[in-house]
Amino acid sequence: MIILGIDPGSRKAGYGLIEVSGRKINYLASGVLRYDQVNEFIDRLGIIFKSIEEIVNHFKPDEVSIESLIYVKSVTSLAKLAQARGSMIAALMETHQGKVSEYSPNLIKSSVTGHGHANKESVNKALQMIFGEKIEFKSDDESDALAIAICHALNRNNPKVDGSGKKMSKGSSLKQAFKHLG
Repeated sequence: MIILGIDPGSRKAGYGLIEVSGRKINYLASGVLRYDQVNEFIDRLGIIFKSIEEIVNHFKPDEVSIESLIYVKSVTSLAKLAQARGSMIAALMETHQGKVSEYSPNLIKSSVTGHGHANKESVNKALQMIFGEKIEFKSDDESDALAIAICHALNRNNPKVDGSGKKMSKGSSLKQAFKHLG
């Protein structure tokens, strides 16, 4: 199964692809999609939509996971992030309706590192350990997208996580989370 993880943004977004085979998670690809070459925000939305369509058409993921909205201090930034994220989700609906999940930042970090408030460095170290190889990330958006994909791999069939990616009760260990994979 191929899983696409997306770290949404209105100026740039990260994407990460993993393949899950039994209990093994393999790194496939990752990168950063840049939208900041277009000054007008409203004009970026079409580019954001198209870029997600292109990623899906190229890599053909089975399922997609995206980070849920996060708290930001600026209402304007939150509105732009919500619109960019909506454009991404809309691009996925033609081919992946019912196969898109969202996860909170804390659940993503907890799934990958064991700690919901882990810093970026801890997430990157955990990713290196999971994949068993050193990956040079172009930005935190790229590594975050891979963490989102891994979170989905670990929680997609977990009855302790509701459809929005929120934990319904105390979490499980990585060993327990992998139990359903084989």
